[in-house]
Amino acid sequence: MKAAQINAYGGQEVLVTTGDAEKPKAGKGQVLIEVYAAGVNPFDWKVREGYMKEFIPLKLPATLGGDVAGIVAEIGESVSGFNIGDEVYGQANAAGGQGSYAEFTTVTSGQLAPKPKSVDFITAAAIPLAGTSALQAITEHINLQSGQKILIHGGAGGIGSYAVQIAKHLGAYVATTASAEDADFVKKLGVDEVIDYKSEDFTAKISGYDAAFDTVGGETYTKSYQVLKQGGVIVSMAEQPDDELTKKYGVEAVTQQSKVTPERLVKLVELVDKGIIKVKIGKVFPLEKAGEALEYLKQGRHQGKVVIKVRD
Repeated sequence: MKAAQINAYGGQEVLVTTGDAEKPKAGKGQVLIEVYAAGVNPFDWKVREGYMKEFIPLKLPATLGGDVAGIVAEIGESVSGFNIGDEVYGQANAAGGQGSYAEFTTVTSGQLAPKPKSVDFITAAAIPLAGTSALQAITEHINLQSGQKILIHGGAGGIGSYAVQIAKHLGAYVATTASAEDADFVKKLGVDEVIDYKSEDFTAKISGYDAAFDTVGGETYTKSYQVLKQGGVIVSMAEQPDDELTKKYGVEAVTQQSKVTPERLVKLVELVDKGIIKVKIGKVFPLEKAGEALEYLKQGRHQGKVVIKVRD
């Protein structure tokens, strides 16, 4: 089968599409998916470059990719609730070297759900990890309420664009950092206040916020404490809580490890099928250009999500 694999860690050149990768089989608790599309996430290029090798050692060659949308082709032992031919979406086990950048991949039933009926496979593949990350942060860690104010960093990005829409659906006032080029895009998502991170200091523009959601890290994260009111919450995808700042500003800090679950996937389906979440696809690449897709994502100039189209 065709698959985009790495035989060594490195840059764009190490991710090569081969036509003779071994087709996987559904093991216990797994479902074999005929892949139609695979979403691209920063995690993928970090795995490619070896940033995760101490925590997630891969057996090479390894197929990259997590987010997947396709059709159930085979059902393993101890799996219920799925039938061959079902249209599904979820997250493949890229950490195990059997990712979604392939014509077939295996997914554990605990990271899979029926795909949204209102969108195609390419759109569905853009949802799992980024959508789950936003949903988990906004509704679970922050427990955002109507009338509250939240700062979401990177509102034009994959996670940020979902977070903005979920926050607005809940009735919150939303400020986001974005480039001037992305201002119109995030306003269409419902953002109340756009702060140009290239030319403006967000700490000089806003204050007294109930929550902040950080997908950037570094100085952006530490400065975010300043805009929160006492008792506020900051959730970061990139940094550990700063005990000194937490104490100084009297806020709660959470580091989020996103986890794709059937319950979260089903909730995202509901939000997408009701039109509450609109999925923005930044660019679509064929499987043969998976290396270019990761590089394009890494450059960070995209709006919304980058997706690899595996089959028609």
